[in-house]
Amino acid sequence: MTSVHAYALVFLGAGLGGALRHGVNLAALHWLGAGFPYGIFAINVTGSLAIGLLWGWLGLHAGSDWAPWTRLFLATGVMGGYTTFSAFSLDAVALIEQEAFGLAALYAIGSVVASVAACGLGVAAGRALG
Repeated sequence: MTSVHAYALVFLGAGLGGALRHGVNLAALHWLGAGFPYGIFAINVTGSLAIGLLWGWLGLHAGSDWAPWTRLFLATGVMGGYTTFSAFSLDAVALIEQEAFGLAALYAIGSVVASVAACGLGVAAGRALG
């Protein structure tokens, strides 16, 4: 597989995942209202489940000819477009499977705290610039 093909697979998958994410967000808003970010919550949980299923299944078929393009299209593309939280979850599970429990906790807690803080800083900076 060439580099161009790999990028095309990721590009197409990400578009599909992004469209799916938008659909889930709209459906959650319609059905459950705007009082809580139900859509993003559902996306993060379902995306984490899906990437876990995919990764576990691909691990059983790693030597097949189609596994590399499937990983790029589905795991990197579709799941990346749907939610990057799934990649975060997979990385945390990988650390847990390596029995690096302290690093897993640091990664999970640190990522959430640092990301929320960075977002708050970005909001404040954006408002100050505007």
